[in-house]
Amino acid sequence: MPIFLYIERATFIHRLHPTVKVFALFVMFWSVYWVDHPLALLPLGLVMLALAEFTGAWPNFYRLRWLFILVILSTTLAWMVFYRKGPALINLPLIHLSRASLVFGLGRGLKLAELLATSVLFLSTTKVEEFTAGLARLGVPYRVGFAITLAFRLVPLFIDSALTVVQAQNLRGYDFNRGGPLERVKRYVPVLIPVFMGALRKANSMAMALEARGFGMSRQPTSFIDYPVEASDIAATAALLALGAVYFTIYYTGYGAISPK
Repeated sequence: MPIFLYIERATFIHRLHPTVKVFALFVMFWSVYWVDHPLALLPLGLVMLALAEFTGAWPNFYRLRWLFILVILSTTLAWMVFYRKGPALINLPLIHLSRASLVFGLGRGLKLAELLATSVLFLSTTKVEEFTAGLARLGVPYRVGFAITLAFRLVPLFIDSALTVVQAQNLRGYDFNRGGPLERVKRYVPVLIPVFMGALRKANSMAMALEARGFGMSRQPTSFIDYPVEASDIAATAALLALGAVYFTIYYTGYGAISPK
């Protein structure tokens, strides 16, 4: 099972400058943030689906399909409990189902799902090294940028350690699928200690490797990879600026808001 989300493809999005990719991540978050209505969020969702198809990121979206469904459904149901506005279609002690609560909950669910989709699309088309370079070009201190991107290295590290331990226990005859759901969860508890010990051992090895290579000796470390700015980067930046301006205009004019009636 792959533990990294990056998928190697030869699309122009993969070849975009790292700074443009980081800026695209910010613009997508910015655009999603300003609007609440599902109809206003729908175009962004369609754009992400089209980009996922174009970049070949569908395998990652398919792997996380239940997470997207769970985010939308749970958020919609939660706001039926807490958002008690508008004429009630179904009014129970716990659930207040109205057109306003349904639209508001669906909008919140789509907003969270699109934020997640943006992150998956970004990680599917951007290497960790490119993420670090993009943050550095935007003026983020190198140590801060490295600490941010280090999380994307450590999470797969923990997953890899967990898979190794589970596979080793399976070879020894330890059955993780025996019993009911609660029993299965309990059978994973003894695995936690070797997982964390193995992950911490690898993290310690990474720290020693960084120290041996002189990490932190220079505030502006050099890189053997050069990222030239091309015409596609300028065009993508212009398109992103236009997208951010459009969604801020939608927010400013009130078309992206939800009426409580």
